[in-house]
Amino acid sequence: MAGVSVPRSRGMTITWLGHATVLLETAGARLLTDPVLRRRVAHLRRRVPDPAHPGALDGVLVSHLHHDHLDKPSLRRIATSDTTAVLPAGAAQLLDGMGFGAIEGVTAGQTLRIGETEIRIVPAWHDGRRRPGPRSLELETLGFLVDGVWFAGDTDLNESMRALHGEVDVALLPIWGWGASLGPGHLDPEGAAKAVALVEPRIVIPIHWGTFLPIGLRRRDLLTRPPREFARHVAVLAPSTRVATLSPGESLTIE
Repeated sequence: MAGVSVPRSRGMTITWLGHATVLLETAGARLLTDPVLRRRVAHLRRRVPDPAHPGALDGVLVSHLHHDHLDKPSLRRIATSDTTAVLPAGAAQLLDGMGFGAIEGVTAGQTLRIGETEIRIVPAWHDGRRRPGPRSLELETLGFLVDGVWFAGDTDLNESMRALHGEVDVALLPIWGWGASLGPGHLDPEGAAKAVALVEPRIVIPIHWGTFLPIGLRRRDLLTRPPREFARHVAVLAPSTRVATLSPGESLTIE
């Protein structure tokens, strides 16, 4: 049977704020993934309305160190003494002085609790460096499983995803990036659909598309085409999974 027998995510509200930034409102905690809340990050400009401030948070989950996922100005905006930041082990110093109440460095296989919600740390298959270059420190790249919701982070396709089969009710899956092409370690629409076929969630929400473009790039089709291609591939490769495509700022409450 595809997915999980009892949807563990029932009652959760999921709001996609753009790129890989997702607000998870569970019964026990308010969590935000990979916060990027600015209009511009380096050479990338947001091509959709700016997201609203997510409000008070119990936890922030950072999957890896790339600047479009660990964005220091965005993290400073949401840091409070009541908020726990979770990120790959070895990277805690990047958040020093921001004002988080706790900083947890974690590795795949660990679990931790924030509020009344348990978070399971799972692997992702991606470049774990903050900056490119042979001398850059490479740390682990992560995903997070929260009450049956899998936030995959940035990841390539890997057969080991099959280990999540039966554990995932809703998948938050990257399907593109921010440019005209993808580098290694990313899922395109077909690759993301193959990941869905391995895991077989009940619902998949495509993320990491339709938000940023490099300054000067006028390919507006890149902001709309990836989810259509993704849905077409899922219909063939994983027909039992429902694709729930959100626009930045839209929410879905899981029933």
